[in-house]
Amino acid sequence: MNSTELSIEERAKKIKVVIFDVDGVMTNGGLMLGDDGLEYKNFHSQDGLGLKLLRNTGLKMAIVTGRTSKVVTKRAENIKIEHVYQGVEDKLDAFNDIIKDLNVLPEECVFMGDDVIDIPPMRRSGLAVTVPHAMPLVKDYAHYVTSREAGHGAVRELCELIMKAQGTFDAQMAPFLK
Repeated sequence: MNSTELSIEERAKKIKVVIFDVDGVMTNGGLMLGDDGLEYKNFHSQDGLGLKLLRNTGLKMAIVTGRTSKVVTKRAENIKIEHVYQGVEDKLDAFNDIIKDLNVLPEECVFMGDDVIDIPPMRRSGLAVTVPHAMPLVKDYAHYVTSREAGHGAVRELCELIMKAQGTFDAQMAPFLK
């Protein structure tokens, strides 16, 4: 890292908005389609709690996904993510809408994605995060690659990284450590 490049912790301290892709980030990337024509996704409960804890700190969250699914709508409602963009072909457009709507700077956002469609908003964000199984080109543009796999705690890892950098982690853990 050269002297002008920010550390992961310095980048995470500035974050006000966390933006997630879904398939391959919040899930393991598998798409289950039933005989009933419905789509099923497998989310991890540890990620869900991490998102709720992060929301408790006052950060805003958004979902930007290329697919459209009622399951994503349900998950967003469950964890109270109000900004949900589905069926998105240009994720940078959605990213730009989010920063405008929430009146934040690009460097105050983290974007977590795993495929090449995620590179444009990752490049614009202050903290670009991906997962171990991401496409190699995506890893080239990530500031941070989680140690946990997508759909198996990668989202939680990012939530805790941000809370620790911003000094909110201990307060969020305190109710569980009485």
